[in-house]
Amino acid sequence: MPGRIEDYALLGDLQTAALVGTDGSVDWLCLPRFDSPTCFAALLGDERHGHWRIAPVDARRCSGRAYRGDTLVLETLWETATGTVRVSDFMPQRDHAPRLMRIVEGLSGSVDMRGDLRLRFNYGRTAPWVRRTDRHRIAVAGPDSAWLRVAPGVHTFGHDTSTRSEFTVTAGDRVPFVLSWQPSHLDNSHRVDPEKALLETVDAWQRWTAGCRYQGEWGDAVVRSLIILKALAYQPTGGIVAAATASLPERIGGERNWDYRFCWLRDSSMTLSALLRGGFRDEAVAWRQWLVRAIAGDPGDLQSVYGVGGERRLPETAADWLPGYEDSVPVRFGNAAVDQLQLDIYGEVVDTLYMALIAGIPMERHVWVLLRKLMTFLGDHWQEPDEGLWEGRGGRKHWVHSKVMSWVAADRAVRMAEATGLPAPVDRWRALRDTIHADVCAHGYDPERGVFVQHYGGRELDAATLFIVKTGFLPPDDPRVIRTVDAVRTELDHDGFVRRYASDTGTDGLPGTEGAFLACSFWLADALAATGRRAAARELFGHVLSSANDVGLLSEEWDPSQRRQLGNTPQAFTHVALVNTAFLLAEGTEDTDSTR
Repeated sequence: MPGRIEDYALLGDLQTAALVGTDGSVDWLCLPRFDSPTCFAALLGDERHGHWRIAPVDARRCSGRAYRGDTLVLETLWETATGTVRVSDFMPQRDHAPRLMRIVEGLSGSVDMRGDLRLRFNYGRTAPWVRRTDRHRIAVAGPDSAWLRVAPGVHTFGHDTSTRSEFTVTAGDRVPFVLSWQPSHLDNSHRVDPEKALLETVDAWQRWTAGCRYQGEWGDAVVRSLIILKALAYQPTGGIVAAATASLPERIGGERNWDYRFCWLRDSSMTLSALLRGGFRDEAVAWRQWLVRAIAGDPGDLQSVYGVGGERRLPETAADWLPGYEDSVPVRFGNAAVDQLQLDIYGEVVDTLYMALIAGIPMERHVWVLLRKLMTFLGDHWQEPDEGLWEGRGGRKHWVHSKVMSWVAADRAVRMAEATGLPAPVDRWRALRDTIHADVCAHGYDPERGVFVQHYGGRELDAATLFIVKTGFLPPDDPRVIRTVDAVRTELDHDGFVRRYASDTGTDGLPGTEGAFLACSFWLADALAATGRRAAARELFGHVLSSANDVGLLSEEWDPSQRRQLGNTPQAFTHVALVNTAFLLAEGTEDTDSTR
């Protein structure tokens, strides 16, 4: 069985990612892209569905692990009765083919080691044909081939449908393993020196992280989050996937299991903000360029989610041969949210273009033409119900967050037109902005409770209403804002964390409940700081940081009662929110009410 979600650390080469557990097993790897089928899918089943473990014989869990400085090179320490070894796991930034490298280093004594490589392509479904050549084991199945290169002196042989390696490591020994992928019709004769690749990988990450300009007290968490965002970016296009994994459950044993290996427009403005604040302009420019390419075309055909290359077809299917993480089924690949109407994404897109503009990224004329078309469509359709940001499956409603983000689109469009002087129907956009604002205040506000609600005609709360203050829809000292923040803080509280909404009401059309949504907890910290309660915001921020695993990774959700992570991991949305909140709290404004 796989470990807990928080047992996993991330490896990546800026085009795909792997997860390695505290037991030394790589249980998840998609090749050659983030959204490609897996060759290791034990994360959603067991070792029969593909994994690669290297560990001392009879050892179950490592003694400790950490990333080497500000890099994505994972160092795992094993202390045994006969000696100590360290395993360095990494994926070099790609030049020829994707490679996963593992270097076993003897630190003291003598340790008997064992490696078990079980390749299963096509999401754990297809066992390859394996043949042997000089220093290689070559596994082939249909379009895929994987090549395992081992060091001299390592005894490698077939064992129980896997490739087993047995060897002994003494102090000073360094034993490398290299697993590479190629289309099966190509030869993989290109050799790479693992030791040189390790040094180059460390150097590349250290040079990149040296550009971070955060100076606050949470430097380690911020830098690690920015590294994760960099690792989740698909370098050839600039798109950033929501997470490295698919179908990790939002409730253990439940069916809230989704594929997050794609790029959501909703993440765009917050991601751009985090990258620009962190000092990473090149990545911000690449993300914005990906965004413009992805949304080009009919503005009425705008999707909430795209593939890493801007692909539009992401059909959702169920993999009934996989038992699911801790029996959480169905296991889904692809995402049906691609076909939903989500009006808030128009606000996210326009806000992203606005943020890019004020950061000095030029507004090209063809992008301005596209923006005008988006605004024309939104002006005609903002009054319609939609599926909303949480992508529920309970039918369309007039979600308050969707209306607020429609207002954001109009507001930012006006600001950009005023700043650039580019041709635009500014008066129409101003009127649209005022109309949407009045509509939300009239229909999205419950005067009896004195708070903004989840959707028109409802009484439920939603953490997304915190965007009313985050976006400037209303000023932070507005009594309606303060009451809404307080209501979210108390009524959506889950042992000090924040639920996105009350999932037991059936509004989202899905059975069961879920954990606390970590990004929402950071949003509440932002709102508390904005409303003058910085001490409470700092306390909440620190509390949420405590849910990170031993190497700083955060998933989508947290179960306070079981004290374990839930949902896909590592979650870009969560780490983006962490970075933005850390920068906000570092700005340092006087706390007007530290007792609340």
